[in-house]
Amino acid sequence: MATNIKLEGEARTEFGKGVARRLRVAKKIPATIYAGGEEPAFVSLPMRETTLALRHTNALFTIAFGGETKMAVVKDVQKNPVKRIIEHIDFLEVKAGEKIDVEVPVFVEGTPKGAAVAFVDIQELKVRADVANLPEKIVVNVDGLTDGTKVFAKDVVLPEGVELDVEDPEESVVTVEVPEDAAESTEAAAPAADAAAADAAPAADAK
Repeated sequence: MATNIKLEGEARTEFGKGVARRLRVAKKIPATIYAGGEEPAFVSLPMRETTLALRHTNALFTIAFGGETKMAVVKDVQKNPVKRIIEHIDFLEVKAGEKIDVEVPVFVEGTPKGAAVAFVDIQELKVRADVANLPEKIVVNVDGLTDGTKVFAKDVVLPEGVELDVEDPEESVVTVEVPEDAAESTEAAAPAADAAAADAAPAADAK
């Protein structure tokens, strides 16, 4: 289920780089809430609380400002490339019961068999879900999977109420395989073991 975060903001009526700079000095972040074909709402949000809240992927925000409240999800975050502080946020207003498309980060859990390792082929998977049930992550279990196994988009187990929304359901999301260096080490060890066995054989016969 989506993390629901409440923020107390202020309506914003002044614009421009100078205004944005003054807001950031005052520990506030300028933001815009877009609402389809309607006029967007301009707000300023508390910097510390908002920055912490953005650690949650696909969180559902309830933003109060100027005597009204809007539900929204993050559309875009602009950061200063040097200072790494947030300079502006674009939100998309949503309604209760509405379904939207979101991209969810993919993680793996479990241990494949032998020397095999799980590689994530798609870092984010596109899904469709109710705004109140947006997943923060998708976990693919690779426990016991063998070398050469692929987990396709269509095979990923999604949370209840979440639907896959990709162009190619046959696209590989996770690949399980033995890394080349590990395979080479195993191949190199085999002849050495055979040679050792051959050397030991005459000594055994001499006894």
